[in-house]
Amino acid sequence: MTTYRQSHRLRDVRYDVRGPILTEAMRLEAEGHDVLRLNLGNMRPFGLQARPEIVEAVATGLDDAQAYSDSRGIRPAREAVADHYRRLGVDGVSGDDVFLGNGVSELITLTLQALVNPGDEILVPAPDYPTWTGAVNLTGGVPVHYLADESDGWNPSLEDIESKVTDRTTALVMINPNNPTGAVYSEQTVAGMADIARRHGLVLLSDEIYEELVFGDARHHHAARAAGDDVLCLTFGGLSKAYRVCGYRAGWVVATGPLDDAADLLEGITLLSNMRVCPNVTGQYAIPVALSADSPLPGDVVDPDGRLERQLELTAEALNAIPGVSCVPPRGALYCFPRIDRAMYGIDDDEEFVLDLLRSKHVLVTHGTGFNWPEPDHFRIVCLPDAEVLGRAVESIADYLAARRTTTSSKRIGAFA
Repeated sequence: MTTYRQSHRLRDVRYDVRGPILTEAMRLEAEGHDVLRLNLGNMRPFGLQARPEIVEAVATGLDDAQAYSDSRGIRPAREAVADHYRRLGVDGVSGDDVFLGNGVSELITLTLQALVNPGDEILVPAPDYPTWTGAVNLTGGVPVHYLADESDGWNPSLEDIESKVTDRTTALVMINPNNPTGAVYSEQTVAGMADIARRHGLVLLSDEIYEELVFGDARHHHAARAAGDDVLCLTFGGLSKAYRVCGYRAGWVVATGPLDDAADLLEGITLLSNMRVCPNVTGQYAIPVALSADSPLPGDVVDPDGRLERQLELTAEALNAIPGVSCVPPRGALYCFPRIDRAMYGIDDDEEFVLDLLRSKHVLVTHGTGFNWPEPDHFRIVCLPDAEVLGRAVESIADYLAARRTTTSSKRIGAFA
């Protein structure tokens, strides 16, 4: 009897944010359990809604959205994206330099398909948003992970990046603000990464989907500005997070730098854009209204009443109060990425740890190795529920760890009895 198997290209492709742990969560929900899903940065289920004018623009565009658009996206949306970056100080961007897509995730895969040859090495942060590593593997490339420095606010180690550049290195990935750590990279870090790309002739791939979600005194520094005219920079962004329309799948990638030298690569991206026919047209109508110069995004829209900033702070504080747990306070994005003392809690497999937490407390988080962190000693928690719900979630995690610590201590005592 024939057995039908998945392509060997998927052998090293993982997306654990929606992997076996989510499957187990759905099984528990089917049994009648209430599971607190803290695995996805999905805004609407936690009461964070889009501005009414954005929804109205999509509704108004529904009739025209019945037709295919240009494979790169509708012209008004592409021009709005170009205007957005020019206002941010990225000179010379035009609508012709913009490709729209079904969220950043699609554009990551499409861009890497156009760029990567089998065996090409792509420098990817550890931890990373796992689509980057998965998409590199899917194209036949080799993801080479450089380490973010937890002791330096999770800024990437420039020394580690430099040490991992070889003659097969093609591109350098930057995720800033960072998912999963919540880091907002310093100006020196962004400039240093652009300089590495400049000196080694690398494409700088900058994932900036959380660019508006920065808090306190943190400031987001755009890679394209640091890259200037002599580094090819592809900047990925979209409306999903700060504009709270995850389901509209309104994303973009913008090409800046020496575009004449990148003509062949951009032709390849255009070819792949043509092959998918066009991005979802409906969601594109949100972009001009969202990015309008007449209504720039104020802080009270990005973070109504300071809710997100407060929830990130309170979650980090509560996690740091748990014995054997430490969390660098996030300065942006939507997540905390705490470290756990593995010896204290007897953790050898972090996926087993989060599965046991889910079954015991019905709290769904994501294990750190799912973000390509090399050690099983971290997990990511989404900080979107209100402060009361988050407080109960962290209390449940603390209770679970206390019970696990007791069990671990008993096993050690038993081993010496």
